[in-house]
Amino acid sequence: MTRRIQIIALLALTSVAAVWGASFVLMKDALKGQSVDDFLATRFIIATIALILFRPQALKEINLEMVMKGSLLGLFLGSGYLFQTIGLHLTTAATTGFITGLYVVFTPILGALFLKSSVTRNEWIGVVMATVGLALLSFKGFSIGLGELSVLLSALFFAFHILGLGRWSGRFATYPLTIVQLGTIAILNSLLALVDDGYEPPNTNQEWTATIFTALLATSLAFLVQTWSQSKMDATVVAVVLTLEVVFAALFAVIAGQESLTLRAILGGTLIFAAMILMQLRVESRETTQ
Repeated sequence: MTRRIQIIALLALTSVAAVWGASFVLMKDALKGQSVDDFLATRFIIATIALILFRPQALKEINLEMVMKGSLLGLFLGSGYLFQTIGLHLTTAATTGFITGLYVVFTPILGALFLKSSVTRNEWIGVVMATVGLALLSFKGFSIGLGELSVLLSALFFAFHILGLGRWSGRFATYPLTIVQLGTIAILNSLLALVDDGYEPPNTNQEWTATIFTALLATSLAFLVQTWSQSKMDATVVAVVLTLEVVFAALFAVIAGQESLTLRAILGGTLIFAAMILMQLRVESRETTQ
């Protein structure tokens, strides 16, 4: 694998974080008039159908092993989104952003426990820097309640998804694996929506706009890019890069006039970017020694 490919993967994953950051405020608006299950069901149904319509021949590449592993990845990811969205509904966007970002801590710890992955000193330094950056950006204090615990659980599931995708993404073709993952989430949330007083689609133009944006850009395209990128990068590095979602969320909030630019936000964003750069220097150094 060339250094050029790794840089492309890094930039691609950074763009995913930017799209997710932009969609955070839209998700909050979309949940005002519909349930969590209904929103997620619509989002992932649209995302899955869009991928299939764009490249239907990808369905022929799906085999039993891909279905089994892709479904497990989809279950991790779907559970993460479910508990994150429940938490977002019960607590503030800032608190949700900070706690969700704790997957940057959970990923190397779970990787060491379950996959016997080795974590270098620079990776741990990057994890600590990113966590402090997250705190500066979005931590404003909170009381532990159902919303906060729900988001913490989502961070665990996101960490499992990052680790699993890192382990299996290089084994399967990106496009069909993404279809399996998103299709699993669509089925999961559709069943939950039907059980919970029946499924209802978005009610207003604003809700449809938010849902379609998150379905096409923040889901179909974003997870295609993430699935490909993770076949080129270490899971811990991926976790740190994805914390840029919170940086971009704050940036877009400032641009939209919803938040003011503070010294804490600048320092937090700088720390996360620095952590990402530190990890890339580690990768380059390791390749040089090899």
